[in-house]
Amino acid sequence: MTASAPSRRNISRTTLYFFGALGGILFGYDLGVISGVLPFITKLWSLSSWDKGIITASISVGAVIGAIFSPRVNEAMGRRRTIMAAAVIVVIGTLAATFSPSFEVLVISRLIIGVGIGFSSSTVPTYLSELAPARLRGAMGALNQIFIVLGILIAFLVSYGLGSSSNWRLMFAGAIVPAVILFFGLILLPETPRWLLKHQREEEARAVLVSSHGSTDVEDELASIREVIRLDTEQKGRIRDLWAPWVRPMLFVAVLLAVGQQFSGVNAVNAYFPTMLIGLGFATQAALLSGVLLGVTKFLFTAWVVFVVDRWGRKPLLLIGNVIMVLTLVGAALSVYNVHDTATLGVLMLVMMVLYLVGYELGWGAVVWVMMSEVFPLRERAAGMGVASVVLWAATGIITAVFPIMSDKNALGLGGSMLVFAGVNVVLFALTKWLVPETKGRSLEQIEMDLRARTPLRGSAKV
Repeated sequence: MTASAPSRRNISRTTLYFFGALGGILFGYDLGVISGVLPFITKLWSLSSWDKGIITASISVGAVIGAIFSPRVNEAMGRRRTIMAAAVIVVIGTLAATFSPSFEVLVISRLIIGVGIGFSSSTVPTYLSELAPARLRGAMGALNQIFIVLGILIAFLVSYGLGSSSNWRLMFAGAIVPAVILFFGLILLPETPRWLLKHQREEEARAVLVSSHGSTDVEDELASIREVIRLDTEQKGRIRDLWAPWVRPMLFVAVLLAVGQQFSGVNAVNAYFPTMLIGLGFATQAALLSGVLLGVTKFLFTAWVVFVVDRWGRKPLLLIGNVIMVLTLVGAALSVYNVHDTATLGVLMLVMMVLYLVGYELGWGAVVWVMMSEVFPLRERAAGMGVASVVLWAATGIITAVFPIMSDKNALGLGGSMLVFAGVNVVLFALTKWLVPETKGRSLEQIEMDLRARTPLRGSAKV
C-alpha cells in the first residue's frame, strides 16, 4: 500500500509517535496478561511448574521466530507495513488463545502471538528512531517502552477486574483492541524517510521529515541520509555484515543490552509475581491487585525517563538501574530467608519488587530499546535489530521457562533465585561501565560516521 507524500504531510508528530509506539501495547499486554491467567488455568488443567514455564515461554519462542524473519520482511515491505502485519498475526493468535480448549492449543496460540510480537518488537523501535529528530530520539524511543509498560498495566487491570469471575478467556481477548487500533492507525501514517530514500522515493521522504521534524528546512538531514545510503550501496545489509570490524563492537553492545534486560530478572516478576504471592498464602484477588501496583510503578517511572533520557544520557541510567536492582533483590532474598510471618513477608516482597521495578524502568526498561535502535548503521540496522530481538526473546524464553523450576522449594527457592538475579546485575553493571558507549544528542548518521572513522572499510571513502 503506497500513499503519496501530500496525503500525509499534515499528520501531527503526536499522532505519528502515538500510533508508531502503539505496537508496544501489544508487546506489553501479551507479556503481562499471563500473570493473571496462570492462577486460573493452573487449577483448571492441573499444571505443573514445567507446564507453567512452557505456556509462559511459548510467546518468546514465537517472538524468536518472528524476529528471525523480521529483517527480510522489514527491508522488503518497510517498517510501517511490517508492524501492520504484526497486528494481524496477533489478532489471529489471540482469537485462538481465547477459545483454547486445552493446554496444548494454548501453547500453540501463544506461539502464534509471539511471531507477531517478534515482528513488532524489532521494528517499532527502528520506526520511531528513524522518524524522530536527534534531540528527541531518546524520548521517542522511550515512548515505545511507555506503551509496553502501559500494555502490562492494562493487562494487570483487566486481570484484576475479571479475576472475581475467573474469566481468563476474556483476559486474553483484550489484546485484540490495541491490535486493531494499531492496524488501522498505521494506514494513515508514513513510512520512515530513511527507508523511502533507500527505495528512491525522495519526495515522500522529504514530506515525512517536514512532518516529523516540525521544520521545512530538512535538506541537511536528507543530504546526511543520502551520504550514508551512498556508502552502503555496495551491498545490501546482511547478518554476516554485522561481523565487520567496524560494526562488531556495536553488535556486542546490542547483545549485551538484549541479554541483560532479561537476565536482570524482570519477566520473572512480570509473569509470576501474583503466583509468587499466592504461593506465600495471599488470596488470588489480593495477589492480582498487587500486580496492578507493580504495573502503576512501571508506568510512572517509564514516563519519567522520557523527560531525562536525553539530558542524563543512556549509560548513567543503565548504571543507576543496576544499583537499585541489586539492592532490592538482595533485600527480597533476605526477607524470604529471615521473615516467617506470611503476611509480613508478602508485604516486604511487594515493597522490594516495587522498588526493583523502579530501578529496572529507570535504566534497562526504556534505555535498552532506545540504544539497540541507535547503535547499528543504516545498512545493518534491520539485520542488527533482528539479531538483537532474537537474542532478547531467546533470553526471555529461558527466564520465563526456567524461573518456576529454579524458584521451586526443591531447587534454589525464591530467595536463592533472587540472589542469582542480583549477581547477574552486578556483572551487568561492570560490563555496561566498560563496554557501552553514550549516544545521546547525536544523529543516527553521526553515530554511523563515527563508527566508520574508527575502523574504515577497505576501499571506502575516508570520512
